Amino acid sequence: MASVTSLTASVHQRLASALSAALPEAAGADPLLRRSDRADYQANGILALAKKAKANPRELAAQVVTQVTTGDVIKDVEVSGPGFLNVTVTDRAITENLAARAADTDGRLGVPHAEHPGTTVVDYAQPNVAKEMHVGHLRSAVIGDSVVQLLEFTGENVVRRHHIGDWGTQFGMLIQYLDEHPHELDHKDGEVSGEEAMSNLDRLYKAARKKFDSDEEFKTRARRRVVDLQAGDPHTLAMWQKFVDESKIYFFSVFEKLDMEVRDPDIVGESGYNDMLAETCRLLEESGVAVRSEGALCVFFDDIKGPDGNPVPLIVQKSDGGYGYAATDLSAIRDRVFNLKANTLLYVVDARQSLHFKMVFETARRAGWLNDDVKAHQLAFGTVLGKDGKPFKTREGETVRLVDLLDEAIDRASAVVREKAQDLSEEEIAERGAQVGIGAVKYADLSTSANRDYKFDLDQMVSLNGDTSVYLQYAYARIQSILRKAGEVRPAAHPELELHEAERALGLHVDAFAEVVAEAATEYAPHKMTAYLYQLASLFTSFYDKCPVIKPQPPKDIAENRLFLCDVTARTLHQGMALLGIRTPERL
Repeated sequence: MASVTSLTASVHQRLASALSAALPEAAGADPLLRRSDRADYQANGILALAKKAKANPRELAAQVVTQVTTGDVIKDVEVSGPGFLNVTVTDRAITENLAARAADTDGRLGVPHAEHPGTTVVDYAQPNVAKEMHVGHLRSAVIGDSVVQLLEFTGENVVRRHHIGDWGTQFGMLIQYLDEHPHELDHKDGEVSGEEAMSNLDRLYKAARKKFDSDEEFKTRARRRVVDLQAGDPHTLAMWQKFVDESKIYFFSVFEKLDMEVRDPDIVGESGYNDMLAETCRLLEESGVAVRSEGALCVFFDDIKGPDGNPVPLIVQKSDGGYGYAATDLSAIRDRVFNLKANTLLYVVDARQSLHFKMVFETARRAGWLNDDVKAHQLAFGTVLGKDGKPFKTREGETVRLVDLLDEAIDRASAVVREKAQDLSEEEIAERGAQVGIGAVKYADLSTSANRDYKFDLDQMVSLNGDTSVYLQYAYARIQSILRKAGEVRPAAHPELELHEAERALGLHVDAFAEVVAEAATEYAPHKMTAYLYQLASLFTSFYDKCPVIKPQPPKDIAENRLFLCDVTARTLHQGMALLGIRTPERL
């Protein structure tokens, strides 16, 4: 089905036409239309145009009003204040637009696909091999997943990349220890859970570290093993692969708990760019972008200096010939631009790495790998804080394990569901508890602008009141209950009916869904979607309080129209929450 033109776009188009008719030199000018609490919309663009044309803004506004065609979409236009236009749309237009959205057979609610989609590589959810995922891994995974959903929904070609830490000196120690204790990662019963996989890795890591710190001969063997790994020795690589495979079992179990799809081909770790590192360095050195300094290959920047005033370089290759993160990240850019043909590279990475990425991106620009047609952007995110406003730690001062945090959220949510549940089995309570608990964690993260820190407060997250996912899920489940109880009365749009104020407010907000999707996707801003959905649920609550749907039952046409409003609201909630990676249970 074709996309549906929103009421905002329709009003904008009519005002722009009226504006150019009243003031021909203003053709193409933006009327600056926005939602208003004084009318349905307010247009503020006339003030600037009047100033430019040396005209009286109120008089110009009055001229524009005479050029506006009313009746089908616009009901009334009034001049307000120094030259604002207050616009009211017709009830018929609201209902007809929503009916067109509801009739969308592919479930997109009339949201258009991008006319000229590009290819965006999203680098997110980057755990480390042989290490437990902690609370610090949460934001990259949750924000990245939502941005992927938003971009894909708008029609962008998205390539997912999980740049896992699977290379480096620690693997020499781990591989050597496993080589000398070959049965440490054996699985007794064949199948192994993610928890067991991590337990095996954790135990082996601690044993290897203890031996590395206490046995000089082992330390020497371990360092030699790093050289073998980097040289591609088959036996060493086979041992290394065991660690990667064991870690993936664990990763997949955590991502499954997070209700996130992470596919094996999308996992391309640091090791995936090994064969490119030498060539990356050669290209940078030959082009003069990087220079040798004290034996290391460095890139210098005029505006980046240390506390002593000396330049702080990006070190691409160390003086001993080893490669740092910069070489890997620059090789990844080359791969994503030239092999994957990406127009945009998006990195969902902790704000504390901003300087590193600033230098990497500038280096890639100097090398010609990034330009006006191919851009890189870091979606930097803040820190997860505890209730005390300090970085989130356990009582013992340890970093909080991600699995523990998710399990506690599910337990808390299950208690809330059990308290509310009237006809749910234990199995259903457990399923809903997981959907509500994980949704609560994701929503709390996504409802904060990514670059800000946020407090992790489970009590607030699983509350039925306030700006929480539980409030939105409850609103959705409530609508499904209304639709079930409606009996033979079915949802049907009646454009001929006059609407109650609460119906109009809800309908206008539902109609804005496509614009919010586009804005949230373009700006990589899931928090704009959460704000929209929270307001949607609030407006629905107000509508339901003021406009009887079932009891007392209004006349049939009004009941059908109100059920229609309920249904299109539920579908919008469902789709919006899906773009955040959050489930909407039919019953709570």
